[in-house]
Amino acid sequence: MGIIRRIRLWGTLVLASMLLVACALQISHSTDTAIPARPADSLRVATHNAHYIILSKETGAWSVADWNERAPAMDAAFKAMDADIIAYQEMESFSGGDSDDVNLARSYLADRNPDYSIAAIGDWREFPSTQPIFYRSARLTLLDQGWFFFSDTPDVIYSRTFNGSWPAFASWAEFQDRQSGKRLAVMNLHFEYKSASNRLQSAALVVARTAPLAARNDAMILLGDLNAVAGSETMEILETVGYRFAPVDGATYHMNRGMNLFGAIDHIATIGAVEPVNTPVIVQQKFAGDWPSDHYPVLMDLRLAP
Repeated sequence: MGIIRRIRLWGTLVLASMLLVACALQISHSTDTAIPARPADSLRVATHNAHYIILSKETGAWSVADWNERAPAMDAAFKAMDADIIAYQEMESFSGGDSDDVNLARSYLADRNPDYSIAAIGDWREFPSTQPIFYRSARLTLLDQGWFFFSDTPDVIYSRTFNGSWPAFASWAEFQDRQSGKRLAVMNLHFEYKSASNRLQSAALVVARTAPLAARNDAMILLGDLNAVAGSETMEILETVGYRFAPVDGATYHMNRGMNLFGAIDHIATIGAVEPVNTPVIVQQKFAGDWPSDHYPVLMDLRLAP
């Protein structure tokens, strides 16, 4: 057998092996996408990375035209989840700076879902508003909100991450549950995807900022895109202060193609006086014939503890 034929044979075998591995991963990280009925007296929470929109891009991936096509899917997913709290990441219409005067996705959902209010937003010059927390107004009352950046100067708005990469931050809101009268804090996180050191330092900062709440056993929910899988050092750092991560079984990032090739990077955790009612559900499906974004929504039902 000539050298060229051997190279071709080995190339074919390698490609076939890669396809088999991809098929196995697709199967192992795909889940039942049915959204369960809401248990009585529960609080449904969800997290969803919406992917940013590029305002200067007229067509193509993540352009304005692309948003106009997938906007109905985003709204259909919002309605199907029927959550009391939905934390969004990357809900940004990017125009080349920090301005949030135009936010197509947030405005679209707000206009079509009048039963919800929005926390963790404000004048973009003083409050980074691209990680909003939608909440059902009849169920929750907003008490306070805030933010901090994953940076050596966390209280400086839009400060770059620890290694000088793009700004990344936490938004948070504190609510009172109208049914029970209890207080609940919600932390909405988006850790930087590329740098492991940024993720580790960001997790350590979240621990430092939430340690006082943990010490008081206050009810808190952590939602967001951590760009880290279960068992990673990032997750372990957060667990040191008492965060209890619910097992998110399956892929949450699908490359905008329904490709479920690795484990969940979007997570839900609780701390203090709040208890899971069930396990998280990854909604691995299209809505209105399209993918809302390149991440699947993740939802879970909780109950505030006595």
